[in-house]
Amino acid sequence: MWHCTQDGNYSVYSSNNIADNYLRGVQATDANGTVTFTTIVPGCYAGRMPHMHLEIYPTLASATKAANKIKTTQLAFPTALLSSIYSANSGYSASVRNLASITFATDNVFSDGTDLEMTTMQANSGGGYSASITISIAV
Repeated sequence: MWHCTQDGNYSVYSSNNIADNYLRGVQATDANGTVTFTTIVPGCYAGRMPHMHLEIYPTLASATKAANKIKTTQLAFPTALLSSIYSANSGYSASVRNLASITFATDNVFSDGTDLEMTTMQANSGGGYSASITISIAV
């Protein structure tokens, strides 16, 4: 899983941080097929709805080559809640502006719908937010 910073930048992709490696993670699921990541709320950059990238591999050992992936998807988040989070946190000022300029219907990835990518998201007792989703794969 990987996503951008609160101001819409990715590690590895921008020339000023090509050697950095943040907001990226690899984990193996537990016996129930569940995995948990702790991270920040992704920012919104111009032209895209906020999202997280996700690839699924059959084993942790096979996650070293993109050709081994069995699923690629992006996770979407409820717009109203993100708008509230962005407005309440000064570090997301660029995201406030960018989110106001895009919708799922105009996003080049989510324009075909978000039924399989939309997370449920809510405030948690730790002062942050929890998002969850069930992702199906063919086995």
